[in-house]
Amino acid sequence: MSKFWSSTAAALTPYIPGEQPAEGSMIKLNTNENPYPPSPAVLEAIRRAVDGNLRLYPDPNASRLTAAIATRFALTPGEVFVGNGSDEILAFAFQAFFDRDQPVLFPDVTYSFYSVYANLFNLPYNAVPLDGQLRILPADYQRPNSGIILPNPNAPTAIGLPLPQIRELLEGNAGHVVIVDEAYIDFGGESAVPLIAEYPNLLVIHTFSKSRSLAGLRVGYALGQPELIEGLNRVKNSFNSYTLDRLALTGAEASFMDEAYTRSNIARIVQTRENTRSALEHLGFSVTDSEANFLFVSHPAMPAPVIFRKLREHGILVRYFDKPRIDDYLRITVGTDTEMEALLQAMMQILPGADSL
Repeated sequence: MSKFWSSTAAALTPYIPGEQPAEGSMIKLNTNENPYPPSPAVLEAIRRAVDGNLRLYPDPNASRLTAAIATRFALTPGEVFVGNGSDEILAFAFQAFFDRDQPVLFPDVTYSFYSVYANLFNLPYNAVPLDGQLRILPADYQRPNSGIILPNPNAPTAIGLPLPQIRELLEGNAGHVVIVDEAYIDFGGESAVPLIAEYPNLLVIHTFSKSRSLAGLRVGYALGQPELIEGLNRVKNSFNSYTLDRLALTGAEASFMDEAYTRSNIARIVQTRENTRSALEHLGFSVTDSEANFLFVSHPAMPAPVIFRKLREHGILVRYFDKPRIDDYLRITVGTDTEMEALLQAMMQILPGADSL
């Protein structure tokens, strides 16, 4: 700790991202990245954009990308906000929509950046417990609050919330913004985007990092009625008007021009996820119902931190959270079929008395 830090910085417990080893040194199943490369159309568009215009600032309104996203979801450009990754948009949303007079509500087992942002912006919060099956219960959110945020599907549990329950959250909290963080929605969940026209308090946040294989580009977007989008723009333009660079704007826009490629990769990942789920259950693992590009698993014969360490010795990284209620679970990103086969072979060596698959 430094004497030069502010009291805010000194009190923070920052978010800790998944380990990023040297490229090629490990099988990396710990950060929910897409195992397949971006569309060739995206790479070609970025190559073409590397020219003398990089001397110029990018479009602060991301007009072309905003229009492409609006077309994709049958919305107007005024219902779309684009930012430097969904995490930045979440930070803007915490500042735009939540106040200090009542707590922000989010699940007790969820994306750990939410509590980090609440502390950073000095916002009170209540972590609402999941039920015994690690599921979100909308009835538990019918209490005083300044807003609600949750991922759907939830992370790290991978469990999705059906659309009628999203409606229940929105109608029970009509006076406050409900943010649905849909980072993993393309892998099987039911999106809340169709509800935007009905509910002025709904903000849906998406990312290009998962289904579109663009985690390295850092692009996210929010969808909601114009009043919410204007709130995000007020915060963004009080912080940094040029949040997305020219190459990111170009690549993200090109991604929407090749939907067939994206859908094909999603289908491959979902099939690999289901095959891996079946194999892990055969090995004795308990696996939550996943609507994401990862699996959340535990094994009765060996503690999760032990499996985590042994997998690392086999050159495989997964994610372990040393937190209450989930400290005996591992989160495993769905990789290629080859990577998941290596995971399963390692599991058979690690687990006592494991049968061959």
